[in-house]
Amino acid sequence: MAAIGYVTRDRDTDTYRGTFRTLSLRADIEIVPNRAKAHDSQPDYRVYSGPVELGGGWIKRGEQSGRDYVSLGLAAPEFGSKRIFVNLGRAAGQDDDDCYALIWNPAD
Repeated sequence: MAAIGYVTRDRDTDTYRGTFRTLSLRADIEIVPNRAKAHDSQPDYRVYSGPVELGGGWIKRGEQSGRDYVSLGLAAPEFGSKRIFVNLGRAAGQDDDDCYALIWNPAD
């Protein structure tokens, strides 16, 4: 699995900010709590690049670790008809507990 970006969490607001990168795309992103969530099917987080919403994030529980993590589904015209799925995971080599990697999770 490849890291296609990095974000840092602001514990006061539970917001993540950082950069998403692929071979053809580089974007600053912000992952913000969905304070208007009214149903379980709605995302726990919304993902934005500036004013553009790229997708949503859901809090999931790891089967083996039993710990919560955030799973993101992203869509944009640059991706074609497919969505990109990434998980927020510990960034390799980081001592900062608030630094996360966007770990690409190919659906195919």
